[in-house]
Amino acid sequence: MITSERMAQVDANAAALGVPRKQLMESSGNAVAREVRAVADPGARVAVVAGRGNNGGDGFVAVRFLDDYDTSVHLLGREETIATDIARENWAALRQGDYRTETVTDSRDFELPDCDVIVDAMLGTGVTGALREPEATVAERINESEATVVAVDVPSGVNADTGEAEGTAVSADRVVTFHDRKPGLDSLDAEVTVADIGIPAAAEEFVGPGDMRPVRRGSGAEDARAYVVGGGPYTGAPALAAQAALRAGANLSFVAAPGPVAPQIQGYAEDLIVQAYEGDHLAPEQVPDLVETAESYDDVVVLGPGLGNADETLDAAAQFLESFSGPAVVDADALPVVPEVETDATLVCTPNRKELAKMGGPDVESADALREHADEIESFAADLGHVVLAKAKDDVITDGERTRVSRAGTSGMTVGGTGDTLAGTTAGLLAAHDPFESACMAAYANGRAAELLDDDRRDGLLASDLLDALPRAIWGDDDE
Repeated sequence: MITSERMAQVDANAAALGVPRKQLMESSGNAVAREVRAVADPGARVAVVAGRGNNGGDGFVAVRFLDDYDTSVHLLGREETIATDIARENWAALRQGDYRTETVTDSRDFELPDCDVIVDAMLGTGVTGALREPEATVAERINESEATVVAVDVPSGVNADTGEAEGTAVSADRVVTFHDRKPGLDSLDAEVTVADIGIPAAAEEFVGPGDMRPVRRGSGAEDARAYVVGGGPYTGAPALAAQAALRAGANLSFVAAPGPVAPQIQGYAEDLIVQAYEGDHLAPEQVPDLVETAESYDDVVVLGPGLGNADETLDAAAQFLESFSGPAVVDADALPVVPEVETDATLVCTPNRKELAKMGGPDVESADALREHADEIESFAADLGHVVLAKAKDDVITDGERTRVSRAGTSGMTVGGTGDTLAGTTAGLLAAHDPFESACMAAYANGRAAELLDDDRRDGLLASDLLDALPRAIWGDDDE
């Protein structure tokens, strides 16, 4: 099963892997034509009713594989309003090939020809809600017909994820859906065929630009605040994490740090708000105030960067997690306490391979081998009950049920501090997105930022360099 949103992500990832959408449309249209041939003999009359998106493009392609049938194509709308280049190209191929085509600009004038098969290629899985005109009227006329109805990917008007329709929807006899079955199709009274259209398995396994769709489509928190609890022995780590959170969409970024190092952390960037507490390291007596602050403002917490590993600090980290109930990214020095605590917090843990082993996960011999242990990391995350983003040359992201790998990045990322930018990026995304999806997006964005800088930095990359490139990596660049 695959949701319509995930399908769109996989489709974009396939394109990034070198399988162009035009090639996928060719395979999809061929699959539709096969379904038509399964229900009607050569010479049968086939009417393709097409929308102006890629679903219509699939219908255009199908016609070219049905030359031994009596076909007609009915485009709902003006040809200049076809929405995508590849659909437009396939419409032009029909026109140039002298196929029988017409444009329907007023549904009141639309009449279905006498036909044996109707191909519903009006709207695909990405369109939800009640049908508008002219699709609503055309759907009614399709339903009145006695022809066999073959729907492309999903019957128009039906929500592919739920199987529900908010108004009029096409009642299909058969559905040809692509790559994998959509959840809502099981509730339909239709025969469903799942067509393999050549999307490689890697498009689902590897995190790619498609996985960035949730944030690139503009879904974000209106008032996202990051709260980095870090610093003590080290000052750069919490500053990097806090700045990365801002680059990833946080509106404000706070750092809670020991008094002696607070001015130094503030000095890294004027955009940070540094709140000092007494003492030279995190201790249990500071925890109640820190938790109260984080919960009162619905902050996304980053716990761990630069904290140090004093026993008292680890006790305080454990106490914080036991008391906190919001979303948190746990990194670096705070990671070893996670398996021992019971918490209502939503955690994303970001260990490197050595930290992963200390947490009780698999002991991976080298950074290059982390991906080979993906199944073990998934089992560990399932036992842990939290999302794990295990970082190495190839990052492994899992929630114990779903597992993906991010290959984004460069050799220069072995420099210190890139894990801190990853933790902050995760926090910036976690305010508005599912924890697993946030971790996937953050791993890709952090690595992609390094790739965007590679021509200039190569192995001279600094973690602070990633900050300027993160917005392009998250919201898109010229190559995507």
